[in-house]
Amino acid sequence: MIQSYDSQEKHLVAIDNVIFGYEGKQLKLLLFKRKLEPAKGEWSLVGGWVNPDESCDEASSRVLIKITGLKDVFMEQVRVFSKPDRDIGGRVISVVFYALINIQEHNHQLVDSFGAQWCPVNDRPKLIFDHEEMVKCALDKLRMKASRDLVGRNLLPNEFTITQLRQLYNSIFNKEFDQGNFRKKILSLNVMTRLNKKYNSESKKGAYYYAFKDEKECDFMNRIVNI
Repeated sequence: MIQSYDSQEKHLVAIDNVIFGYEGKQLKLLLFKRKLEPAKGEWSLVGGWVNPDESCDEASSRVLIKITGLKDVFMEQVRVFSKPDRDIGGRVISVVFYALINIQEHNHQLVDSFGAQWCPVNDRPKLIFDHEEMVKCALDKLRMKASRDLVGRNLLPNEFTITQLRQLYNSIFNKEFDQGNFRKKILSLNVMTRLNKKYNSESKKGAYYYAFKDEKECDFMNRIVNI
């Protein structure tokens, strides 16, 4: 039998953003110390409440812009976390998203004003509630995406070397990819343009910089990484 809306208990709906960035050969997470009870002062993902007049996607984007100043970044839903006891403050259902941020482009002063910090994924502090599980699920999602599409477009500077791209993949998958095989595979995708410019710190001969082609120029089937 279908019950009326009025007879149902009301629940709080929140979003939590797992924000990934890449810097210093490390995949990083944007975290901050929670400013409200319970668990005030403990490390948390960046999140907020879903307002009555917005969708979960809109709430996630709003929070991301408020913290980083960036619009139109890559963002994807991870899953819904809804265990009745997941938040000791009350009955809260959280919709989790992950985002890929170019650390060079975000508003550093804005991030600092919120007390947020970039922490290495492999050396992250203990997180509140079920946020650790959220990070693990988001990392699995990121690895799935990186296996089928080059995520360097979202995380690297506009100009980069193949070695820097490989180091990004090493950090995402937490393993060392063979230098020769990786280079051969990436170049076969035909999604990058070699620039007439070299980075001289990687070898005596130097390494050419590359830039991603516009996605409209790339054949979709050729962009399947299969790494």
